[in-house]
Amino acid sequence: MPDKSDHDEQAWSVSLLDRTGVMTDAPPRSADWDLFRPLALALALLLLVLVTLPVFWLALTSVTGRSGEITLANYAALVTDPTLRRAFLLTIGMALAVGALACAIATPLAWLCARTDLPGRKLVRWLVIASFVTPPFLGAIAWEVLAAPNSGLINQLYRSLFGLGPYDHAVDIYSFEGLVFVMSLYSFPYVFTLVANALDRVPSDLEDASSILGGGRWATLSRVTLPIVLPAVLAGSLIAILQALTMFGSPAILALPAGFHVITTKIWSLFQYPPRLGLAAACAVPLMLITIMLLRCQRWILGRKGYAVLAGKSGVPRLVPLGRWKPVAAAFAASVLLLAILLPYLALLKMALTRNISEPFSLATLTLHNFAFVFFEFSPTQLALKNTLLLGFAVATLGTFLALMIAYLVSRRAVAHASWLGLLATAPAAIPGIVLGVGLFLAYAQPPIMLYGTLWILLLAFLTIEMPAGYQQLSSALTAIHPELEEASRILGGSRLATIRRITAPLLRANIVAAWCFIFIGTIRELSATILLTNANTKLVSVIIYDLNESGNLGAISVLGITLLAITFGVVLLANRAPSLSSARSN
Repeated sequence: MPDKSDHDEQAWSVSLLDRTGVMTDAPPRSADWDLFRPLALALALLLLVLVTLPVFWLALTSVTGRSGEITLANYAALVTDPTLRRAFLLTIGMALAVGALACAIATPLAWLCARTDLPGRKLVRWLVIASFVTPPFLGAIAWEVLAAPNSGLINQLYRSLFGLGPYDHAVDIYSFEGLVFVMSLYSFPYVFTLVANALDRVPSDLEDASSILGGGRWATLSRVTLPIVLPAVLAGSLIAILQALTMFGSPAILALPAGFHVITTKIWSLFQYPPRLGLAAACAVPLMLITIMLLRCQRWILGRKGYAVLAGKSGVPRLVPLGRWKPVAAAFAASVLLLAILLPYLALLKMALTRNISEPFSLATLTLHNFAFVFFEFSPTQLALKNTLLLGFAVATLGTFLALMIAYLVSRRAVAHASWLGLLATAPAAIPGIVLGVGLFLAYAQPPIMLYGTLWILLLAFLTIEMPAGYQQLSSALTAIHPELEEASRILGGSRLATIRRITAPLLRANIVAAWCFIFIGTIRELSATILLTNANTKLVSVIIYDLNESGNLGAISVLGITLLAITFGVVLLANRAPSLSSARSN
Protein backbone atom coordinates (compact mmCIF):
# COMPACT_ATOMS: atom_id res chain seq x y z
CA MET A 1 0.00 0.00 0.00
CA PRO A 2 1.56 3.34 -1.03
CA ASP A 3 2.28 5.77 1.73
CA LYS A 4 1.26 9.46 1.81
CA SER A 5 4.59 10.73 0.44
CA ASP A 6 4.19 8.62 -2.70
CA HIS A 7 0.72 10.04 -3.22
CA ASP A 8 2.02 13.65 -2.80
CA GLU A 9 4.76 13.04 -5.37
CA GLN A 10 2.27 11.70 -7.89
CA ALA A 11 -0.10 14.63 -7.33
CA TRP A 12 2.76 17.10 -7.81
CA SER A 13 3.83 15.41 -11.05
CA VAL A 14 0.28 15.45 -12.41
CA SER A 15 -0.09 19.11 -11.45
CA LEU A 16 3.06 20.05 -13.34
CA LEU A 17 1.95 18.00 -16.35
CA ASP A 18 -1.40 19.76 -16.41
CA ARG A 19 0.11 23.23 -16.18
CA THR A 20 3.26 22.97 -18.25
CA GLY A 21 2.91 19.88 -20.44
CA VAL A 22 6.19 18.57 -19.04
CA MET A 23 6.25 15.43 -16.93
CA THR A 24 8.50 15.53 -13.92
CA ASP A 25 8.76 13.49 -10.77
CA ALA A 26 10.22 16.33 -8.67
CA PRO A 27 8.31 16.45 -5.38
CA PRO A 28 7.45 19.72 -3.65
CA ARG A 29 10.16 21.03 -1.42
CA SER A 30 8.65 20.33 1.97
CA ALA A 31 11.29 22.48 3.67
CA ASP A 32 9.91 25.54 1.86
CA TRP A 33 6.35 24.74 2.89
CA ASP A 34 7.43 24.09 6.48
CA LEU A 35 9.02 27.55 6.51
CA PHE A 36 5.87 29.29 5.25
CA ARG A 37 3.56 27.70 7.81
CA PRO A 38 5.18 29.32 10.89
CA LEU A 39 5.57 32.55 8.91
CA ALA A 40 1.84 32.60 8.14
CA LEU A 41 1.03 31.85 11.79
CA ALA A 42 3.29 34.67 13.01
CA LEU A 43 1.76 37.12 10.53
CA ALA A 44 -1.76 36.09 11.57
CA LEU A 45 -0.96 36.66 15.25
CA LEU A 46 0.63 40.03 14.51
CA LEU A 47 -2.38 41.19 12.47
CA LEU A 48 -4.76 40.00 15.17
CA VAL A 49 -2.88 42.05 17.75
CA LEU A 50 -2.72 45.10 15.50
CA VAL A 51 -6.40 45.04 14.54
CA THR A 52 -8.47 43.26 17.17
CA LEU A 53 -6.81 44.38 20.41
CA PRO A 54 -7.55 48.12 19.97
CA VAL A 55 -11.09 47.35 18.77
CA PHE A 56 -11.68 45.07 21.77
CA TRP A 57 -10.60 47.74 24.26
CA LEU A 58 -12.63 50.34 22.38
CA ALA A 59 -15.80 48.25 22.60
CA LEU A 60 -15.18 47.30 26.23
CA THR A 61 -14.50 50.86 27.39
CA SER A 62 -17.57 52.16 25.56
CA VAL A 63 -19.83 50.05 27.83
CA THR A 64 -17.86 50.63 31.04
CA GLY A 65 -18.93 53.27 33.57
CA ARG A 66 -16.67 55.39 35.74
CA SER A 67 -16.86 52.85 38.57
CA GLY A 68 -16.06 49.94 36.27
CA GLU A 69 -19.64 48.69 35.89
CA ILE A 70 -21.13 47.59 32.57
CA THR A 71 -23.53 50.27 31.32
CA LEU A 72 -25.03 51.74 28.15
CA ALA A 73 -24.99 55.26 29.56
CA ASN A 74 -22.22 56.33 27.20
CA TYR A 75 -24.28 55.33 24.17
CA ALA A 76 -27.37 56.98 25.64
CA ALA A 77 -25.40 60.21 25.88
CA LEU A 78 -24.90 60.17 22.12
CA VAL A 79 -28.65 60.78 21.81
CA THR A 80 -29.36 62.88 24.89
CA ASP A 81 -26.31 65.19 24.87
CA PRO A 82 -27.08 68.10 22.48
CA THR A 83 -23.39 68.87 21.90
CA LEU A 84 -22.74 65.31 20.72
CA ARG A 85 -25.87 65.29 18.53
CA ARG A 86 -24.81 68.57 16.95
CA ALA A 87 -21.28 67.26 16.33
CA PHE A 88 -22.61 64.14 14.58
CA LEU A 89 -25.12 66.09 12.48
CA LEU A 90 -22.52 68.67 11.44
CA THR A 91 -20.11 65.86 10.55
CA ILE A 92 -22.65 64.13 8.33
CA GLY A 93 -23.65 67.38 6.64
CA MET A 94 -20.02 68.37 6.13
CA ALA A 95 -19.09 64.97 4.69
CA LEU A 96 -22.00 64.97 2.21
CA ALA A 97 -21.15 68.50 1.12
CA VAL A 98 -17.48 67.58 0.65
CA GLY A 99 -18.44 64.52 -1.39
CA ALA A 100 -20.71 66.57 -3.66
CA LEU A 101 -18.22 69.43 -4.14
CA ALA A 102 -15.26 67.08 -4.69
CA CYS A 103 -17.31 65.25 -7.32
CA ALA A 104 -18.29 68.54 -8.99
CA ILE A 105 -14.63 69.56 -9.20
CA ALA A 106 -13.05 66.22 -10.11
CA THR A 107 -15.45 64.77 -12.69
CA PRO A 108 -15.26 67.55 -15.31
CA LEU A 109 -11.53 67.97 -14.68
CA ALA A 110 -10.93 64.23 -15.18
CA TRP A 111 -12.95 64.28 -18.42
CA LEU A 112 -10.99 67.28 -19.69
CA CYS A 113 -7.66 65.55 -18.94
CA ALA A 114 -8.62 62.09 -20.23
CA ARG A 115 -10.84 62.70 -23.23
CA THR A 116 -10.26 66.21 -24.64
CA ASP A 117 -7.48 68.23 -26.26
CA LEU A 118 -7.07 70.41 -23.17
CA PRO A 119 -3.67 72.16 -23.33
CA GLY A 120 -1.21 70.77 -20.75
CA ARG A 121 -3.51 67.97 -19.64
CA LYS A 122 -0.55 65.76 -18.62
CA LEU A 123 0.82 68.58 -16.48
CA VAL A 124 -2.61 68.98 -14.87
CA ARG A 125 -2.55 65.29 -13.89
CA TRP A 126 0.87 65.65 -12.29
CA LEU A 127 -0.22 68.74 -10.36
CA VAL A 128 -3.30 66.94 -9.09
CA ILE A 129 -0.92 64.33 -7.67
CA ALA A 130 0.90 67.21 -5.92
CA SER A 131 -2.41 68.19 -4.35
CA PHE A 132 -2.92 64.55 -3.34
CA VAL A 133 0.36 64.34 -1.40
CA THR A 134 -0.18 67.69 0.37
CA PRO A 135 -1.22 67.00 4.00
CA PRO A 136 -4.79 68.32 4.37
CA PHE A 137 -3.99 69.99 7.71
CA LEU A 138 -1.16 71.90 6.00
CA GLY A 139 -3.55 73.01 3.27
CA ALA A 140 -5.95 74.22 5.96
CA ILE A 141 -3.19 76.28 7.58
CA ALA A 142 -2.25 77.75 4.19
CA TRP A 143 -5.86 78.83 3.70
CA GLU A 144 -5.77 80.39 7.17
CA VAL A 145 -2.96 82.58 5.89
CA LEU A 146 -4.97 83.37 2.76
CA ALA A 147 -8.52 83.81 4.04
CA ALA A 148 -8.60 84.47 7.78
CA PRO A 149 -11.20 87.24 8.21
CA ASN A 150 -8.87 89.84 9.75
CA SER A 151 -5.32 88.90 8.72
CA GLY A 152 -5.82 86.82 5.57
CA LEU A 153 -3.90 87.97 2.50
CA ILE A 154 -7.01 87.88 0.29
CA ASN A 155 -8.95 90.05 2.76
CA GLN A 156 -6.01 92.45 3.11
CA LEU A 157 -5.97 92.88 -0.66
CA TYR A 158 -9.77 93.30 -0.68
CA ARG A 159 -9.66 96.07 1.93
CA SER A 160 -6.82 97.91 0.22
CA LEU A 161 -8.54 97.81 -3.18
CA PHE A 162 -11.87 99.16 -1.90
CA GLY A 163 -10.64 101.32 0.99
CA LEU A 164 -12.58 99.38 3.64
CA GLY A 165 -12.17 99.17 7.40
CA PRO A 166 -9.96 96.69 9.29
CA TYR A 167 -12.85 94.34 10.09
CA ASP A 168 -14.38 94.13 6.62
CA HIS A 169 -13.64 90.95 4.73
CA ALA A 170 -14.56 89.24 1.48
CA VAL A 171 -14.16 85.65 2.70
CA ASP A 172 -14.09 83.94 6.09
CA ILE A 173 -12.34 80.59 6.18
CA TYR A 174 -13.46 80.06 9.80
CA SER A 175 -16.93 78.85 8.83
CA PHE A 176 -18.78 75.70 7.86
CA GLU A 177 -18.59 76.71 4.20
CA GLY A 178 -14.86 77.46 4.48
CA LEU A 179 -14.22 74.05 6.04
CA VAL A 180 -16.15 72.26 3.26
CA PHE A 181 -14.26 74.25 0.62
CA VAL A 182 -10.80 73.46 2.02
CA MET A 183 -11.54 69.78 2.64
CA SER A 184 -12.89 69.42 -0.90
CA LEU A 185 -9.66 70.83 -2.35
CA TYR A 186 -7.72 67.97 -0.76
CA SER A 187 -10.34 65.25 -1.28
CA PHE A 188 -11.10 65.75 -4.98
CA PRO A 189 -7.87 63.96 -6.11
CA TYR A 190 -9.40 60.66 -4.92
CA VAL A 191 -12.40 61.19 -7.19
CA PHE A 192 -10.22 62.52 -10.02
CA THR A 193 -7.95 59.46 -10.01
CA LEU A 194 -10.81 56.94 -10.15
CA VAL A 195 -12.77 58.84 -12.81
CA ALA A 196 -9.74 59.59 -15.01
CA ASN A 197 -8.67 55.94 -14.94
CA ALA A 198 -12.22 54.85 -15.78
CA LEU A 199 -12.37 57.30 -18.68
CA ASP A 200 -9.05 55.97 -19.99
CA ARG A 201 -10.60 52.51 -20.22
CA VAL A 202 -13.87 53.50 -21.93
CA PRO A 203 -13.88 51.72 -25.35
CA SER A 204 -13.93 54.25 -28.18
CA ASP A 205 -15.89 51.69 -30.23
CA LEU A 206 -18.97 52.39 -28.12
CA GLU A 207 -18.65 56.11 -28.70
CA ASP A 208 -18.08 55.55 -32.41
CA ALA A 209 -21.23 53.43 -32.56
CA SER A 210 -23.19 56.25 -30.93
CA SER A 211 -21.86 58.73 -33.49
CA ILE A 212 -22.71 56.40 -36.40
CA LEU A 213 -26.27 56.10 -35.09
CA GLY A 214 -26.65 59.88 -35.11
CA GLY A 215 -25.69 60.77 -31.57
CA GLY A 216 -24.01 64.14 -31.23
CA ARG A 217 -20.95 64.84 -29.13
CA TRP A 218 -22.89 65.80 -26.00
CA ALA A 219 -25.48 63.06 -26.49
CA THR A 220 -22.67 60.49 -26.65
CA LEU A 221 -21.09 61.97 -23.54
CA SER A 222 -24.34 61.94 -21.53
CA ARG A 223 -25.75 58.61 -22.78
CA VAL A 224 -22.63 56.48 -23.30
CA THR A 225 -19.51 57.81 -21.57
CA LEU A 226 -20.92 59.14 -18.30
CA PRO A 227 -23.09 56.07 -17.54
CA ILE A 228 -20.03 53.85 -17.98
CA VAL A 229 -17.90 55.89 -15.55
CA LEU A 230 -20.76 56.56 -13.11
CA PRO A 231 -19.65 53.73 -10.74
CA ALA A 232 -16.19 55.34 -10.52
CA VAL A 233 -17.78 58.74 -9.82
CA LEU A 234 -19.95 57.31 -7.04
CA ALA A 235 -17.07 55.30 -5.56
CA GLY A 236 -14.81 58.35 -5.61
CA SER A 237 -17.50 60.45 -3.94
CA LEU A 238 -17.82 57.84 -1.19
CA ILE A 239 -14.05 58.01 -0.62
CA ALA A 240 -14.26 61.81 -0.34
CA ILE A 241 -17.16 61.45 2.13
CA LEU A 242 -15.14 58.91 4.12
CA GLN A 243 -12.12 61.20 4.21
CA ALA A 244 -14.27 64.06 5.48
CA LEU A 245 -15.91 61.89 8.17
CA THR A 246 -12.62 60.67 9.60
CA MET A 247 -10.35 63.72 9.19
CA PHE A 248 -9.13 65.54 12.28
CA GLY A 249 -6.55 68.11 11.18
CA SER A 250 -8.59 70.44 8.94
CA PRO A 251 -11.64 70.58 11.25
CA ALA A 252 -9.43 71.20 14.27
CA ILE A 253 -7.74 74.11 12.49
CA LEU A 254 -10.83 75.69 10.89
CA ALA A 255 -13.91 74.51 12.82
CA LEU A 256 -12.75 75.10 16.40
CA PRO A 257 -12.00 78.82 15.84
CA ALA A 258 -15.44 79.05 14.19
CA GLY A 259 -17.01 77.74 17.40
CA PHE A 260 -18.27 74.31 16.39
CA HIS A 261 -17.15 70.70 16.71
CA VAL A 262 -17.28 67.80 14.30
CA ILE A 263 -17.15 64.31 15.74
CA THR A 264 -13.37 63.84 15.37
CA THR A 265 -12.59 67.08 17.22
CA LYS A 266 -15.24 66.19 19.81
CA ILE A 267 -13.54 62.84 20.46
CA TRP A 268 -10.22 64.68 20.87
CA SER A 269 -11.82 67.14 23.32
CA LEU A 270 -13.06 64.24 25.48
CA PHE A 271 -9.40 63.33 26.11
CA GLN A 272 -8.74 66.76 27.64
CA TYR A 273 -8.89 67.19 31.41
CA PRO A 274 -10.97 65.74 32.92
CA PRO A 275 -10.86 62.84 30.44
CA ARG A 276 -14.10 61.00 29.60
CA LEU A 277 -12.67 57.90 27.97
CA GLY A 278 -15.89 55.87 28.00
CA LEU A 279 -17.77 58.59 26.16
CA ALA A 280 -14.89 59.03 23.70
CA ALA A 281 -14.97 55.30 22.96
CA ALA A 282 -18.77 55.38 22.52
CA CYS A 283 -18.41 58.25 20.02
CA ALA A 284 -15.75 56.32 18.11
CA VAL A 285 -17.79 53.13 17.65
CA PRO A 286 -20.53 54.66 15.41
CA LEU A 287 -17.84 56.38 13.37
CA MET A 288 -16.16 53.01 12.78
CA LEU A 289 -19.48 51.39 11.82
CA ILE A 290 -20.27 54.18 9.34
CA THR A 291 -16.80 53.73 7.83
CA ILE A 292 -17.36 49.99 7.39
CA MET A 293 -20.71 50.65 5.71
CA LEU A 294 -19.24 53.21 3.30
CA LEU A 295 -16.36 50.91 2.38
CA ARG A 296 -18.77 48.07 1.63
CA CYS A 297 -20.88 50.40 -0.51
CA GLN A 298 -17.79 51.50 -2.41
CA ARG A 299 -16.72 47.91 -3.12
CA TRP A 300 -20.25 47.00 -4.19
CA ILE A 301 -20.36 49.93 -6.60
CA LEU A 302 -16.94 49.19 -8.08
CA GLY A 303 -17.81 45.49 -8.31
CA ARG A 304 -20.82 46.13 -10.51
CA LYS A 305 -20.13 46.12 -14.25
CA GLY A 306 -22.20 48.32 -16.47
CA TYR A 307 -20.85 46.88 -19.72
CA ALA A 308 -18.59 44.18 -21.10
CA VAL A 309 -16.16 44.43 -24.02
CA LEU A 310 -16.71 41.47 -26.34
CA ALA A 311 -13.96 42.25 -28.82
CA GLY A 312 -10.26 41.67 -28.44
CA LYS A 313 -9.40 45.38 -28.72
CA SER A 314 -11.52 48.28 -27.63
CA GLY A 315 -9.72 50.93 -29.66
CA VAL A 316 -7.71 53.96 -28.63
CA PRO A 317 -9.78 56.67 -26.90
CA ARG A 318 -10.30 59.59 -29.27
CA LEU A 319 -9.85 63.11 -27.92
CA VAL A 320 -12.81 65.46 -28.17
CA PRO A 321 -11.84 68.83 -29.68
CA LEU A 322 -12.95 71.61 -27.34
CA GLY A 323 -13.01 74.28 -30.03
CA ARG A 324 -14.26 77.62 -28.75
CA TRP A 325 -14.69 76.13 -25.26
CA LYS A 326 -10.95 75.53 -24.91
CA PRO A 327 -10.25 78.86 -23.07
CA VAL A 328 -13.12 78.16 -20.66
CA ALA A 329 -11.87 74.62 -19.97
CA ALA A 330 -8.30 75.85 -19.50
CA ALA A 331 -9.53 78.56 -17.10
CA PHE A 332 -11.46 75.96 -15.07
CA ALA A 333 -8.43 73.64 -14.80
CA ALA A 334 -6.16 76.57 -13.92
CA SER A 335 -8.60 77.77 -11.24
CA VAL A 336 -8.68 74.37 -9.55
CA LEU A 337 -4.89 74.11 -9.54
CA LEU A 338 -4.59 77.72 -8.37
CA LEU A 339 -6.85 77.12 -5.38
CA ALA A 340 -5.49 73.67 -4.45
CA ILE A 341 -1.77 74.14 -5.04
CA LEU A 342 -0.40 77.46 -6.24
CA LEU A 343 -2.05 79.88 -3.80
CA PRO A 344 -1.51 77.67 -0.70
CA TYR A 345 2.12 77.00 -1.59
CA LEU A 346 2.80 80.69 -2.28
CA ALA A 347 1.13 81.61 1.01
CA LEU A 348 3.37 79.21 2.93
CA LEU A 349 6.45 80.51 1.11
CA LYS A 350 5.48 84.12 1.79
CA MET A 351 4.99 83.46 5.51
CA ALA A 352 8.26 81.53 5.75
CA LEU A 353 10.26 84.39 4.23
CA THR A 354 8.68 87.37 6.04
CA ARG A 355 8.43 88.24 9.72
CA ASN A 356 4.64 88.67 9.88
CA ILE A 357 1.59 88.23 7.71
CA SER A 358 0.99 91.96 7.13
CA GLU A 359 4.41 92.61 5.57
CA PRO A 360 4.48 92.74 1.76
CA PHE A 361 6.67 90.22 -0.02
CA SER A 362 9.67 92.11 -1.41
CA LEU A 363 13.45 92.14 -1.28
CA ALA A 364 13.30 94.62 1.60
CA THR A 365 11.18 92.34 3.77
CA LEU A 366 12.87 89.09 2.76
CA THR A 367 14.33 87.30 5.78
CA LEU A 368 15.49 83.89 6.95
CA HIS A 369 14.50 84.63 10.53
CA ASN A 370 11.80 81.94 10.60
CA PHE A 371 14.19 79.28 9.27
CA ALA A 372 16.81 80.24 11.88
CA PHE A 373 14.21 80.14 14.65
CA VAL A 374 12.79 76.74 13.64
CA PHE A 375 16.07 74.92 13.05
CA PHE A 376 18.36 76.56 15.63
CA GLU A 377 16.24 78.15 18.37
CA PHE A 378 13.01 76.14 18.63
CA SER A 379 14.06 73.15 20.73
CA PRO A 380 11.31 70.64 19.72
CA THR A 381 12.24 70.80 16.01
CA GLN A 382 15.23 68.47 15.97
CA LEU A 383 13.54 65.83 18.11
CA ALA A 384 10.36 66.01 16.03
CA LEU A 385 12.28 65.68 12.75
CA LYS A 386 14.28 62.78 14.16
CA ASN A 387 11.14 61.00 15.38
CA THR A 388 9.29 61.64 12.11
CA LEU A 389 12.06 60.35 9.86
CA LEU A 390 12.84 57.40 12.15
CA LEU A 391 9.20 56.30 12.23
CA GLY A 392 8.76 56.99 8.53
CA PHE A 393 11.66 54.76 7.52
CA ALA A 394 10.84 52.07 10.10
CA VAL A 395 7.14 51.86 9.26
CA ALA A 396 7.76 52.00 5.50
CA THR A 397 10.39 49.26 5.62
CA LEU A 398 8.62 46.96 8.05
CA GLY A 399 5.20 47.64 6.55
CA THR A 400 6.37 46.92 3.00
CA PHE A 401 8.05 43.68 4.11
CA LEU A 402 4.95 42.49 5.99
CA ALA A 403 2.63 43.50 3.15
CA LEU A 404 4.82 41.69 0.64
CA MET A 405 4.91 38.49 2.71
CA ILE A 406 1.14 38.55 3.24
CA ALA A 407 0.44 39.32 -0.42
CA TYR A 408 2.71 36.46 -1.54
CA LEU A 409 1.14 33.92 0.82
CA VAL A 410 -2.36 34.94 -0.25
CA SER A 411 -1.78 35.23 -4.01
CA ARG A 412 0.21 31.98 -4.25
CA ARG A 413 -1.92 30.13 -1.66
CA ALA A 414 1.27 28.94 -0.02
CA VAL A 415 -0.58 27.81 3.10
CA ALA A 416 -4.11 26.67 3.86
CA HIS A 417 -6.66 29.42 4.56
CA ALA A 418 -4.21 32.11 3.41
CA SER A 419 -7.15 34.28 2.32
CA TRP A 420 -7.80 35.10 5.99
CA LEU A 421 -4.46 36.89 6.08
CA GLY A 422 -5.64 39.13 3.26
CA LEU A 423 -8.86 39.86 5.13
CA LEU A 424 -6.95 40.82 8.29
CA ALA A 425 -4.51 42.96 6.29
CA THR A 426 -7.31 45.01 4.73
CA ALA A 427 -9.48 45.23 7.89
CA PRO A 428 -7.72 48.37 9.27
CA ALA A 429 -9.09 50.35 6.32
CA ALA A 430 -12.41 50.28 8.18
CA ILE A 431 -10.89 51.87 11.30
CA PRO A 432 -10.58 55.69 11.11
CA GLY A 433 -7.33 57.13 12.41
CA ILE A 434 -8.93 58.92 15.35
CA VAL A 435 -10.79 55.71 16.31
CA LEU A 436 -7.59 53.67 16.14
CA GLY A 437 -5.88 56.28 18.28
CA VAL A 438 -8.56 55.90 20.94
CA GLY A 439 -8.30 52.10 20.83
CA LEU A 440 -4.51 52.08 21.05
CA PHE A 441 -4.53 54.55 23.92
CA LEU A 442 -6.98 52.37 25.83
CA ALA A 443 -5.02 49.19 25.05
CA TYR A 444 -1.49 50.40 25.80
CA ALA A 445 -1.84 53.18 28.37
CA GLN A 446 -2.37 50.78 31.25
CA PRO A 447 -0.71 47.63 32.64
CA PRO A 448 0.46 45.07 31.71
CA ILE A 449 1.73 46.63 28.48
CA MET A 450 2.59 50.32 28.93
CA LEU A 451 3.55 51.72 25.52
CA TYR A 452 1.95 55.15 25.76
CA GLY A 453 4.61 57.85 25.70
CA THR A 454 6.99 55.78 23.55
CA LEU A 455 7.58 55.54 19.82
CA TRP A 456 6.44 51.92 19.89
CA ILE A 457 2.79 52.84 20.18
CA LEU A 458 3.16 55.16 17.17
CA LEU A 459 4.89 52.36 15.25
CA LEU A 460 1.93 50.07 15.94
CA ALA A 461 -0.54 52.79 14.95
CA PHE A 462 1.17 53.62 11.65
CA LEU A 463 1.68 49.96 10.73
CA THR A 464 -2.02 49.35 11.26
CA ILE A 465 -3.13 52.43 9.32
CA GLU A 466 -0.84 51.89 6.33
CA MET A 467 -1.07 48.09 6.06
CA PRO A 468 -4.17 48.00 3.78
CA ALA A 469 -2.66 50.34 1.20
CA GLY A 470 0.66 48.49 1.07
CA TYR A 471 -1.01 45.09 0.89
CA GLN A 472 -3.41 46.10 -1.88
CA GLN A 473 -0.63 47.57 -4.03
CA LEU A 474 1.62 44.53 -3.72
CA SER A 475 -1.25 42.06 -4.02
CA SER A 476 -2.27 43.63 -7.35
CA ALA A 477 1.33 43.48 -8.55
CA LEU A 478 1.71 39.81 -7.60
CA THR A 479 -1.56 38.94 -9.32
CA ALA A 480 -0.13 40.35 -12.55
CA ILE A 481 2.89 37.97 -12.35
CA HIS A 482 1.84 34.54 -13.58
CA PRO A 483 2.79 31.66 -11.26
CA GLU A 484 4.18 29.70 -14.23
CA LEU A 485 7.31 31.87 -14.11
CA GLU A 486 7.99 30.60 -10.60
CA GLU A 487 7.02 27.04 -11.48
CA ALA A 488 9.58 27.03 -14.29
CA SER A 489 12.27 27.91 -11.75
CA ARG A 490 11.04 25.13 -9.45
CA ILE A 491 11.15 22.59 -12.31
CA LEU A 492 14.78 23.52 -12.92
CA GLY A 493 15.62 22.72 -9.29
CA GLY A 494 15.33 26.10 -7.60
CA SER A 495 13.91 26.25 -4.11
CA ARG A 496 10.92 28.45 -3.39
CA LEU A 497 13.05 30.99 -1.52
CA ALA A 498 15.59 31.12 -4.36
CA THR A 499 12.73 31.56 -6.83
CA ILE A 500 11.36 34.48 -4.84
CA ARG A 501 14.80 36.09 -4.66
CA ARG A 502 15.78 35.59 -8.31
CA ILE A 503 12.45 35.70 -10.18
CA THR A 504 9.65 37.32 -8.21
CA ALA A 505 11.49 40.07 -6.35
CA PRO A 506 13.18 41.61 -9.44
CA LEU A 507 9.82 41.73 -11.23
CA LEU A 508 8.26 43.47 -8.22
CA ARG A 509 11.07 45.98 -7.69
CA ALA A 510 9.17 49.03 -8.94
CA ASN A 511 6.02 48.05 -7.04
CA ILE A 512 7.95 47.49 -3.82
CA VAL A 513 9.57 50.92 -4.11
CA ALA A 514 6.19 52.53 -4.82
CA ALA A 515 4.58 50.80 -1.82
CA TRP A 516 7.49 51.84 0.42
CA CYS A 517 7.15 55.49 -0.63
CA PHE A 518 3.37 55.42 -0.27
CA ILE A 519 3.65 54.11 3.30
CA PHE A 520 6.44 56.57 4.14
CA ILE A 521 4.43 59.56 2.92
CA GLY A 522 1.31 58.37 4.72
CA THR A 523 3.27 58.01 7.95
CA ILE A 524 4.87 61.44 8.05
CA ARG A 525 1.58 63.23 7.25
CA GLU A 526 -0.64 61.31 9.71
CA LEU A 527 -2.24 63.46 12.40
CA SER A 528 -5.58 61.90 13.42
CA ALA A 529 -4.17 59.02 15.47
CA THR A 530 -0.91 60.79 16.30
CA ILE A 531 -2.56 63.65 18.17
CA LEU A 532 -3.86 61.20 20.82
CA LEU A 533 -0.71 59.10 21.16
CA THR A 534 2.17 61.55 21.55
CA ASN A 535 3.69 63.32 24.51
CA ALA A 536 6.55 65.80 24.86
CA ASN A 537 9.19 63.15 24.06
CA THR A 538 7.46 61.60 21.05
CA LYS A 539 6.21 64.66 19.16
CA LEU A 540 6.27 64.46 15.37
CA VAL A 541 6.43 67.28 12.83
CA SER A 542 2.70 67.06 12.14
CA VAL A 543 1.88 67.48 15.84
CA ILE A 544 4.39 70.32 16.23
CA ILE A 545 2.70 72.11 13.32
CA TYR A 546 -0.68 71.70 15.00
CA ASP A 547 0.65 72.94 18.35
CA LEU A 548 2.24 75.98 16.72
CA ASN A 549 -1.03 76.77 14.96
CA GLU A 550 -2.75 77.02 18.33
CA SER A 551 -0.12 79.57 19.41
CA GLY A 552 -0.45 81.49 16.11
CA ASN A 553 3.19 81.19 14.98
CA LEU A 554 2.47 81.04 11.24
CA GLY A 555 6.07 81.71 10.20
CA ALA A 556 7.40 78.65 12.01
CA ILE A 557 4.47 76.59 10.75
CA SER A 558 5.26 77.56 7.18
CA VAL A 559 8.91 76.56 7.55
CA LEU A 560 7.98 73.15 8.99
CA GLY A 561 5.29 72.71 6.34
CA ILE A 562 7.74 73.46 3.54
CA THR A 563 10.19 71.02 5.14
CA LEU A 564 7.52 68.32 5.23
CA LEU A 565 6.62 68.96 1.59
CA ALA A 566 10.29 68.91 0.57
CA ILE A 567 10.75 65.51 2.25
CA THR A 568 7.59 64.20 0.56
CA PHE A 569 8.48 65.35 -2.94
CA GLY A 570 12.08 64.23 -2.45
CA VAL A 571 10.88 60.71 -1.64
CA VAL A 572 8.54 60.73 -4.67
CA LEU A 573 11.40 61.86 -6.93
CA LEU A 574 13.72 59.15 -5.62
CA ALA A 575 10.96 56.59 -6.05
CA ASN A 576 10.53 57.53 -9.69
CA ARG A 577 14.27 57.28 -10.28
CA ALA A 578 14.97 54.14 -8.26
CA PRO A 579 13.70 51.52 -10.77
CA SER A 580 15.55 53.09 -13.68
CA LEU A 581 18.77 53.40 -11.66
CA SER A 582 18.62 49.77 -10.56
CA SER A 583 17.94 48.57 -14.10
CA ALA A 584 20.83 50.70 -15.38
CA ARG A 585 23.18 49.06 -12.88
CA SER A 586 22.02 45.59 -13.91
CA ASN A 587 22.64 46.41 -17.54
